[in-house]
Amino acid sequence: MLTVSVKWQKELLKAVEIDTSQPPYVFKCQLYDLTGVPPERQKIMVKGGLLKDDADWSTVGLKQGQKLMMMGTADEVVKAPEKGPVFMEDLPEEEQVVSLGHSAGLFNLGNTCYMNSTVQCLHSVPELKSSLVKYSHSGRNNDVDQTSHMLTIATRDLFGELDKSVKPVAPMQFWTLLRKKYPQFGQLHNGVFMQQDAEECWTQLLYTLSQSLRSAGSSENIDTVKDLFGIDLASRIHCQESGEETSETESVYSLKCHISQEVNHLHEGLKHALKSELEKASPALGRSAIYLKESRINGLPRYLTIQFVRFFWKRESNQKAKILRKVDYPLELDVYDLCSDELRKQLEGPRQLLRDEEGKKLGLKANEKSSSSKDDDVKMIDGEGSSNATSGESTVTTSQEGVPSGKETRLTGIYDLVAVLTHKGRSADSGHYVAWVKQESGKWIEFDDDNPIPQREEDIVKLSGGGDWHMAYICMYKARTVSM
Repeated sequence: MLTVSVKWQKELLKAVEIDTSQPPYVFKCQLYDLTGVPPERQKIMVKGGLLKDDADWSTVGLKQGQKLMMMGTADEVVKAPEKGPVFMEDLPEEEQVVSLGHSAGLFNLGNTCYMNSTVQCLHSVPELKSSLVKYSHSGRNNDVDQTSHMLTIATRDLFGELDKSVKPVAPMQFWTLLRKKYPQFGQLHNGVFMQQDAEECWTQLLYTLSQSLRSAGSSENIDTVKDLFGIDLASRIHCQESGEETSETESVYSLKCHISQEVNHLHEGLKHALKSELEKASPALGRSAIYLKESRINGLPRYLTIQFVRFFWKRESNQKAKILRKVDYPLELDVYDLCSDELRKQLEGPRQLLRDEEGKKLGLKANEKSSSSKDDDVKMIDGEGSSNATSGESTVTTSQEGVPSGKETRLTGIYDLVAVLTHKGRSADSGHYVAWVKQESGKWIEFDDDNPIPQREEDIVKLSGGGDWHMAYICMYKARTVSM
């Protein structure tokens, strides 16, 4: 780690640290944060000419305390005439964000698209942002290690930056702490940071947040991540040979969509994944035997995450190969038939009320089983409320006067697509990851690192695979709920 000073216009930036294990582009991102000069406009004078984004620091010949000179103009907000129309670029940055209708992009710090796309998808969950805002520097207790605590703080701060900025954000602090907590994300190949698996990044980050937010000391933060993303599974494990049968329960943060020649649709892949064979010791037979494990969903989350199992280890090439098969997925997903009998019974009432409410909007007569007075008390909500409205639980809503209204938020088993994380390429450890996120306005934005691009909803479901184009790797669905 070297410390230098940088002369830019009339300013002298002192004690700027350079991590020589990272490419010069990362150093330019640091200067962008300090000066507002985008990396592509920066001209930094070093021995032998201008500093290139991918230069080798060992050949640049920098010395401790060296003074560098940078040229380049910062992004400036154009000032409007005293009396005249107000253009968006004349507004304060926070107001520009509101006008744009989407948050900022993220600079790629060197094969970090897997991280950027993960962050953009999770950043779209308002309840997660609310819990992070409540998390403070003093929120850590003895159950959470210091690195996890600091990564949680960095996640909170990065989410805040994305909401306030119209210019791309350089996630330096977050990336540094992610690599410190999970060293596998700091792997180098020929001096360059390697591409990583976005699903692994997603899983590890959620695990860290689940530990930190659960231990934050506030009753509102207990099991926040589980309430938002946790899926309870009830499994029956049966050995046909011996007749033995056991049952078990587990909680996971995502469902898997297995891909085979028989799978053409997400729903088929989910059914395949809930059935599996395993070999283990049989007490009755005194040897190993094959058991069939059949699982059912016994508890649903506010946000349902699904991973398409597209990668497998290929021994011949010694890398993760990719299944390119096209698997269609819907904008609206109903998981009722994947649920346990117990959970189905809990969903029946809310589902009927949801159908009646949607029927009203279409001018249809409500189901006779629901009285008109009861129908009047039903209100569809999109899941923006309390985060612990998991199946089997309910949340009492509050009126505008702050008095409990006596209504409860209930899940229906029906979900709407709100984010897709795609991969383009042939291997999990190469290629390119992109996030496609639905905004509160209903518009879709493709977050390709630092470049947010508006997209049409009908194009989102075309990311289903079958070639070398972007294809869905992770889908996130938001629960459609009713207030009863």
